[in-house]
Amino acid sequence: MSSCDILISGTGAFAARIAFDIAAVAGEPVGVVIAGRNRSRLNWLRTAANARAAMFGSKARFTAHALDLLAPDASDLLLAATNPRILVQAASIQTSQIIAQTGNAWTRLVAEGGLSATAVFQALISSRVAAAIARHAQPVTLINCSFPDVVNGLITAQEHQVACGMGNVAILSNVFAGSASVPREAAIKVLAHYQNLAAWRQAPELRSGRAPRVWIDGVEVDDVFARFADIQLTPEPVIEISGASGVPMLLAMAAGRDWSGHVPGPNGLPGGYPVRLSQGELVLDLPPGLGEADAIAWNASFETQSGMTVGQDGRAQFTGILHDRLVALRPALVSGFAVHDLEAVCDDLLQLRDRLIATP
Repeated sequence: MSSCDILISGTGAFAARIAFDIAAVAGEPVGVVIAGRNRSRLNWLRTAANARAAMFGSKARFTAHALDLLAPDASDLLLAATNPRILVQAASIQTSQIIAQTGNAWTRLVAEGGLSATAVFQALISSRVAAAIARHAQPVTLINCSFPDVVNGLITAQEHQVACGMGNVAILSNVFAGSASVPREAAIKVLAHYQNLAAWRQAPELRSGRAPRVWIDGVEVDDVFARFADIQLTPEPVIEISGASGVPMLLAMAAGRDWSGHVPGPNGLPGGYPVRLSQGELVLDLPPGLGEADAIAWNASFETQSGMTVGQDGRAQFTGILHDRLVALRPALVSGFAVHDLEAVCDDLLQLRDRLIATP
């Protein structure tokens, strides 16, 4: 059985950003496998990543593994073939570009009800991978990049393990740290849910709603929108930041080094938090005066208002506007669904999505 340090599952733009940035900055030897079904795309990603490693003089080396990630037993076959220490799951049956798309009833449902309309689709491959890891003979650290603020809770409710995700809170923590209003050496900590991102895609004068919570050198910022008025995100997914944000953490994990930063969905928690990596374990690293229960409750409140929550009883429940829109189309979802029924629910919602996409 061959083995690798990092396995990247998926060949889309997010996976490419991760691979290309590993190639540029890896200061210690690291072996990376990129997996997916499109052989032409795989060969390009492998070629470009190894070229970037040579270009920047990094110590990363990339190979490719062709496999249909949706095929039966694909996750088990992938683990057996690559035996990774860290698995970065970046494949999904729902593109993240949905946030910038319009023109049909499906995009309207997502715009009005929120991204948790896509949570079941985002969870499909990741839940299969998590289940395969539980069956695998060797320990594997799972990093789920598919809507981790919500999906990681689904995975842990299925009694599987997931370390964290990438992006979302780390988008905001890094753009805030790079703001002209923050001294370069200042310590910044951010508590943020993915729903906080929407305001920063708008012009500064149009921003409203709940802001993320931000601490600079231990002092909480009173008016986050005013303090960071210079920050501007694109309407599309900001992959240049989100895909890159997990690379320092991945390299620290691969090398067995400590690290601190921000991640969404650590150990299945809702939303995003400051964390530290110590002896291979991720733990919350909250600012002084903020307790874990309060931080978790703050993040959980977003999906409780409108989105998807996962209860201790193992049921996922749609809430708020999203609940009303979905139940009008699928009355059986009025009381949610058991997380272990994810595959059947996904099949049903895929049919709904196809019908709505065909509806202007």
